Amino acid sequence: MTSITAIFGQSREDARDSDKLLELYWNRAELKKDFADLRNETFRLKDRIRDEKSKAARAQQQLLQLENLLLDPEWVHSVAVFYQLRALNIHLSRKLARFAEQLKQQREQRRHRQLLTEWSAQQGARIAEIDAECDRIDARIAALETDLRETRAGYAAMNRFLRFLRKRATKRALDRITGEHAELRQRRETLREDRAGIEAGGAPDAQGLDMTSKRSINCMILSFAQELFLHFHDDGIASMAREAGIKGAGAIRYGTREECNLVLNRVSRLRQSMPKTSDLADRLQERARILAERARFRADDHAVPDVTTVATVIDMHVESGALREIDASLLADNYWGISQVVSR
Repeated sequence: MTSITAIFGQSREDARDSDKLLELYWNRAELKKDFADLRNETFRLKDRIRDEKSKAARAQQQLLQLENLLLDPEWVHSVAVFYQLRALNIHLSRKLARFAEQLKQQREQRRHRQLLTEWSAQQGARIAEIDAECDRIDARIAALETDLRETRAGYAAMNRFLRFLRKRATKRALDRITGEHAELRQRRETLREDRAGIEAGGAPDAQGLDMTSKRSINCMILSFAQELFLHFHDDGIASMAREAGIKGAGAIRYGTREECNLVLNRVSRLRQSMPKTSDLADRLQERARILAERARFRADDHAVPDVTTVATVIDMHVESGALREIDASLLADNYWGISQVVSR
């Protein structure tokens, strides 16, 4: 007996040791996983630090370059022109972005109102059908209740012999009337529940624009972008503003002090003479219609036109009344950041 107890006691101790070893193994595995996560996070942070240092170095280099340009009497006026043109590019980009956002919101609201109108009409028609059917059921129930009263009254008025003869026929008639009466009441209750469900149902949520609407919106956005281009084109400011938006200071020289002042005056004059968007509605719509006729798309699910099919700026306000066309692809050259605001 002593030897058996010793054996089982040793077995329990071995089991406890095994549990401890297993627990240590899992703890070690968790620690290795945590260590790997920390190492990955360390690498990520080091990469981020390197990126931030590179950005800071580039910014410092640009600042030194700008200081040197401002100290150079031959470049100082060109730098002023450059940043005025860049500001114009930013201004026109924001103007186009606001126009595009407002246009999209208007189309989405119009589509949602149309959906609500259709939904409301469908709900009203369904409720009207239910009310009409309930009226028919109520009329039939009233007729059945009249038949039921008359049948019972007629049976009660019979003498004993006639009651004996008509008992079964009367019972069948009463069963038919009460059965139909119960079915109609159940049907009416179901219809009332359906009606309550329709009234409690919420209106449909706003849905996204369909492909036709997106293409129409994009033609209008392109029409407005062309209007901005035309306003600044004849003085060469449009292309200069775009160039200033993609190049750095010191990459472009605009000439002598007098020449730079002429550019600054043109920029100021053209900015002040920009017409209101509301005054351009008819022209924008007509140009958008022409662009829509010319636009071709690479696939049925593409909302943005192929750039080669709309690579002409349409000038609609020439004195002769005829259209003037200028070879310029605003989509391909991303004038005013148009590629970021078109619907896709």
